Amino acid sequence: MLVTTTDTIQNQSIEAYLGVVTAEVVYGTNALRDLFAGIRDVIGGRTGSYEKVFEQGQQKAIAELKERAQRLNADAVVGIEIDTGTINIDNKGVLLLITATGTAVKLG
Repeated sequence: MLVTTTDTIQNQSIEAYLGVVTAEVVYGTNALRDLFAGIRDVIGGRTGSYEKVFEQGQQKAIAELKERAQRLNADAVVGIEIDTGTINIDNKGVLLLITATGTAVKLG
């Protein structure tokens, strides 16, 4: 399954648009990871543990996007966009949200 951020695929024609597909990945925060991120916030630098979480989340969201497109018998997903955000859970914590959206297409 081909996935791309572009709205066309070079040397391919889109025969049919099958609909918008979305995928969501949600991670809970981790006290130890939060502690190290807080230290990084004070002393500066990158937070590798959270970068790894977002990288894995993006990969899982794209994999889920492909699965949902395959259920529509799509050959590709075009116009993919990946967004990240947070969901606040009262005052007790935050969930990390990664979403992927695209259009499932049949190639001609």
